[in-house]
Amino acid sequence: MNVLLITQEDYLTGAAHSVAFLAEGLAERGHRVWVMAKPGSFLEELVGEKGAVRFLPLTLRSRWDWKAITHLRDVVRAHDIQIVNAQSSKDRYVSIFARLFFGLPCLVFHTRRQYPLSAGGPLQTWLYTRFTERIIVISHELKQIFIKKGYPARSLHVIHNGIPASRLAQWSSAQVDAIRARFMIAPGDVVVGAVSRPKKQEQILKAVKQLGNPQIKIVLVGVPEGHYDALRAELGLANPVMYAGFVPSEEVLNYYALFSVSVLASTMDGFGLVLVEAMAMGCPVVATNFGGIRDVVTHGENGLLFEDGDIAALARAIDRCVREPDLRAALIARGHETVTRFSLEQTVTRYEQFFEECIRQSHNDTAP
Repeated sequence: MNVLLITQEDYLTGAAHSVAFLAEGLAERGHRVWVMAKPGSFLEELVGEKGAVRFLPLTLRSRWDWKAITHLRDVVRAHDIQIVNAQSSKDRYVSIFARLFFGLPCLVFHTRRQYPLSAGGPLQTWLYTRFTERIIVISHELKQIFIKKGYPARSLHVIHNGIPASRLAQWSSAQVDAIRARFMIAPGDVVVGAVSRPKKQEQILKAVKQLGNPQIKIVLVGVPEGHYDALRAELGLANPVMYAGFVPSEEVLNYYALFSVSVLASTMDGFGLVLVEAMAMGCPVVATNFGGIRDVVTHGENGLLFEDGDIAALARAIDRCVREPDLRAALIARGHETVTRFSLEQTVTRYEQFFEECIRQSHNDTAP
């Protein structure tokens, strides 16, 4: 297959890694794969000049960027692209318009990774479903959200994200010790951690306040220095809040090794790959009972869930992960089992089989 992945998102590092993982996985199986993104973007850093994936620069000024639309047309024709997989809002429009205006023979797919803030309007829903083969969503729960937004179930196809086995080896005791020293975390300290850009981590601060133990340390990976300092002062929170800021992907796993519990207090995630990462590192997880998170976490089995805004429930969940050794051991053991269900190899296989089946069906539909 000749596959083109497009995205203009450069601030969602999780999404960028998912695109890079998929591109590299398909290329390793002998498919010809291109990635189009902003020049100088994080995604270019991930895939540019590495392996068999080829990077193409593309900057979209708007959804109606005619120059970008014609450029996409030329790329599809020059490389005989069979599959265009668009990832973000501008990409989705441009991919549809290029195909519609120029009668391109490629198949167009959209991938949706988060709660659909820009979905549900009748015109947009019609455009997205009428002029794409299928919309790929990364969890069954996210699919249900789209259905409630007015998307027909037949237009939605679920393929979970996955983690490459090589990524799970990207940590070392020496790096963990260096981070311990940086944040002055001693063995035995209770550390409540979170790995994501700002996504309602204020709930974590409020929950720790309710626990009333000033010895608990909070470590926020992906959050800029000082982001929650005003809230900390308002709460009168005595617990230290430590900001790791942006951490390169290849270093993130070292932080899970420090956490007593990893919390994802988000109502945005369509899946929750950080939860799988934490489980792989033997770290119990607590997460919002929301969306695609439920595809990963089953309450009381491989993690604990709380309702968004229920600070008391979040505080209890954190406390149980720390204070109940039998529960903690069970969550860790079942978390390791969960990781095997979300491998990158399975994700790439599902994309490969799905794309190939859609190509075959398209050929059958057009055969005389």
